[in-house]
Parts: sequence; C-alpha cells; structure tokens
Amino acid sequence: MYVLGNHCAQPLMRFLGIDSTCRASFYLYNTKEDVDRLIFALNKTYNMFKKYIK
Repeated sequence: MYVLGNHCAQPLMRFLGIDSTCRASFYLYNTKEDVDRLIFALNKTYNMFKKYIK
C-alpha cells in the first residue's frame, strides 16, 4: 500500500526541492480501516516531525 521514493518524478521533485515522497495506492480490497490506519499514521508522523518543517 505504501511506496517511498521519487515515483518517476525526479525532475519535478528537484525543482520543488523535495527529497522523497510517500504515496498510498488503494484498490478494491482496501477497507475503511486501512484508510483510517493510514490517516492515523500520517498524523502521528507529522506530529513527530512538525518541529523540523519550515
């Protein structure tokens, strides 16, 4: 469900000054609980790193 990296967009990411990204891909087999877990994890990660974000 999660992929880290450049996602074939290195020129755009260089232009935007972004080192890496996180992408979530969903399909028919994903449940609402999967989405809820993703949102929880993203919020937790943001709260851990927000002091380092410009």
